[in-house]
Amino acid sequence: MRFMVLAKRNFKEIFLDYLSVGLAIAFPPALLLVFQAIPDWLTPTQLTPGIVLFGFAMLSLSSGMLLAKDRDSALLSRLLTAPLKANDFILAYSLPYIPVAIIQIVVVFAIGGLLGLEISGNAGLVFLILFVMSIGYIGLGMILGSLFAYKHVSIAWIAVNLLTIFGGAWMDLEEIGGAIQSTMNALPFAHSIDAARDVMVHGAGFGAIAADFYWVLGYTLVFFALGVFLFRRRMVE
Repeated sequence: MRFMVLAKRNFKEIFLDYLSVGLAIAFPPALLLVFQAIPDWLTPTQLTPGIVLFGFAMLSLSSGMLLAKDRDSALLSRLLTAPLKANDFILAYSLPYIPVAIIQIVVVFAIGGLLGLEISGNAGLVFLILFVMSIGYIGLGMILGSLFAYKHVSIAWIAVNLLTIFGGAWMDLEEIGGAIQSTMNALPFAHSIDAARDVMVHGAGFGAIAADFYWVLGYTLVFFALGVFLFRRRMVE
């Protein structure tokens, strides 16, 4: 558990950055309010899962920039002399973002509830789906932070943001169809949104959304495994 010392340091770094944390928590519900004001748009129940994912995308940017900033500085060079493995470093940079993801889910759903959001199925199942996807986004941040320098992370993050939007965050993939739909269906973002919406709108149980959930879980594990692999390569360079 030696990585917890570094994790505590990173936790302090995150919550001392009031602007980034505040934006990650406040911007998604603000976006929900704006979209809900558009006539003939999706209902709060349909919009909320995608809005939550948009907030998670902001976590990818923040976590990636924190890791990249320390990589670019002398700090991580000194830390590499500590008896920590690559997976210890990835855990230390990932764990502090989990509370932020939970707060994001709670705040967006609270605002959605005020706007008329309804959950026909199990609310805990909805939380589980989105929570696993949040960890996947943090894993993407670890990939960005391991691959790119600090000043380039935000440029690479644009791809994560676009994948979130075209994953059905606030559009119907069935209406788009074609290559975009096929590509998005091969990635976890659309599956997490579809699973959450099925539970919320149609009251689906776990059996009905199991395939989508395991798709999301599988990608989350792959993202973290890739993050550890890439960081390990950086350790030996």
